[in-house]
Amino acid sequence: MKIKEILQTIEQLAPIPLQESFDNSGVQIGNIHQEAKAALLCIDVTEVVVDEAVALGCNLIISHHPLAFRPFKSLTGKNYVERCMMKACKHDIVIYAAHTNLDNAKLGINYYLANLLGLQHIRILAPQTGKLLKLVTFVPHSHAEIVRNSLFNAGAGSIGEYDSCSYNIEGKGTFRAGEETNPFVGNVGELHTEDEVRIELVLPVYKQNEVLQALLAVHPYEEPAYDFYALQNSWSQAGSGIVGTLPEEMDEEDFLYHLKDTFHLSTLMHSALRRKPIRDVAICSGGGAFLIPNAIGYGADVFVTGEAKYNDYYDVEDKILLATVGHYESEIFTKNVFLDVISEKYPTFALYMSGTDINPVNYL
Repeated sequence: MKIKEILQTIEQLAPIPLQESFDNSGVQIGNIHQEAKAALLCIDVTEVVVDEAVALGCNLIISHHPLAFRPFKSLTGKNYVERCMMKACKHDIVIYAAHTNLDNAKLGINYYLANLLGLQHIRILAPQTGKLLKLVTFVPHSHAEIVRNSLFNAGAGSIGEYDSCSYNIEGKGTFRAGEETNPFVGNVGELHTEDEVRIELVLPVYKQNEVLQALLAVHPYEEPAYDFYALQNSWSQAGSGIVGTLPEEMDEEDFLYHLKDTFHLSTLMHSALRRKPIRDVAICSGGGAFLIPNAIGYGADVFVTGEAKYNDYYDVEDKILLATVGHYESEIFTKNVFLDVISEKYPTFALYMSGTDINPVNYL
């Protein structure tokens, strides 16, 4: 099995195009076409983590935070990032990161946290926009079902929790085949009218090429007619944060202790208590304070995130309870997400949870 195959399982859960524009998820360094021996799962890549991978015989490190964010003009070992990359090269280790693409994936880290807290009716808090296309194509009636199924299999036609979604209108298409053509129906040089079906489907932008190739592979015409339209609709299958509902209301203090137990915290920061029960919970791992307005707009009783600014605790006023569990503490579970998705498909592949993760924030 190649390393590329292992990474494909992660990207099925968290496709790279879901990442934010500032991010650098994906392969950081190494040859993904080599045989996969074992993988080390971590939050951050440090020199100690690379040493651990070498000691365990791993030739793949999967992290949440990318090792490299900025372009390199030289590679001299002047800092830990360059030293990690040089050591990884020396030992033929691939370093891979799933960062904001894992944050934005519907079943990513925030979904995992929501399940840990026992939330129900889980949905994306701030769905992505501008990430959808509509495909319109025209197919002879005899081949409409074949084309539809090919497009569905390529990833088109999913709306929310529904798949195989399409809209179909029957009509008549006209064309005249030129001298150099070999028409599927009609005759060269003659105006032809054909009973056709107009098929409309929605698809993610990043699947455009795959869906187009699926269309061209089965469409019977030499020159299929098709159009892609950009949509401004929100995409409920990807975005920032998660909201869900507790099975039963909880007292505010009881819920805060529930957070401490779930995230194994010695301390927990929160805004002033509102003296209102907690039922609807919004979550964003890491630095998610930018979603506070979304959580308030949704009507959540509490917003749980990794970190927030000092004034955020004032600014929420009586609109919502803000609770911060720590950036590292909220993302430690990314290792579990990696473990679950890979072991489900490759149950015998050797996976190690890094035992040397180091929280850069220290508490006295």
